[in-house]
Amino acid sequence: MTKENPFGQVLVALITPFTSEGEVDWADVEKHIDSVISSGADGIVVTGTTGETSTLTDPEKIKLVEVAKSVSGGRAKIITGGGSNETAHAIELYKASEKAGADGVMIVTPYYNKPTQSGVLTHFRMIADATDLPVILYDIPGRTGIPITYETILRAAKHPNILAVKDAKGDFSEVSRVLNQTDLMYFSGDDSNVLPHLSIGASGLIGVTANIAPAPYRVIVDAVNAGDLATATAAHQALEPLVRAAMAHVPGTVAAKYILHGLGRISSPRVRLPLVGPEDAEAALIEDELALVSGIEGLDLSNFRPDRNAAAGGALPKIAGATR
Repeated sequence: MTKENPFGQVLVALITPFTSEGEVDWADVEKHIDSVISSGADGIVVTGTTGETSTLTDPEKIKLVEVAKSVSGGRAKIITGGGSNETAHAIELYKASEKAGADGVMIVTPYYNKPTQSGVLTHFRMIADATDLPVILYDIPGRTGIPITYETILRAAKHPNILAVKDAKGDFSEVSRVLNQTDLMYFSGDDSNVLPHLSIGASGLIGVTANIAPAPYRVIVDAVNAGDLATATAAHQALEPLVRAAMAHVPGTVAAKYILHGLGRISSPRVRLPLVGPEDAEAALIEDELALVSGIEGLDLSNFRPDRNAAAGGALPKIAGATR
């Protein structure tokens, strides 16, 4: 991490562990955050897509920032993700997150509303105006329905608080153009493309699979920083079947929780509805991919004991809903 990068380089898109009833398991949250930081993460993104932001309540989101900040003890930056497709609500959440101790915010493109690019830019600018924290823009058209266009990114880059983009669009030529024409940092938002992103100048990653194995991402980033492509490539290749296991068959949150529970690292694989755990055929595919994994630092799959029954279905928490 350099002075110019206030976010870190190996950022975990943190799962939010739940009990079997669908309530936040705060003890597991603390344990999991400490584990990934101890294994090489220098940034934690709470309440993002992987953290099931859509079904977290606002008080849960703020408490996740507080808990992460406490557990990190300065070892990692705490970034709050998610936000809202209502600009006023997003501003409230990010202001509260700043008070709770967040080190940065990640703003996702407004989803469902399908605003014009002018609306997207105004949404970003108004949120960035409302906080002194550094901002990452999250470009993921597969979830939001619209991209952040190249022209909008260039205009957003002029805001003093907007410092970075998390790219899940996969347009490497556009990334190169933006890196050439702005001072924005890029973070890979696609676990399978971390090394390609870094190779063209990205600053780091915000990864789902890093919940399971942060150490090899640390290896990749440190190797790229040192100009050691061979070491970075070897770690990238070793991660490939694990990335498929986590990302190819069910939503990353679902697979990550299924794997972490099977490893005994969280108490329940439960997700909140409308997400559900993997069906038998999906679980079998995840397990087949895991059988191909070997040579990953800090990951011992010899004691992997998946529980398909525990993962089945989804939960309705006692207090539902992420809106005010």
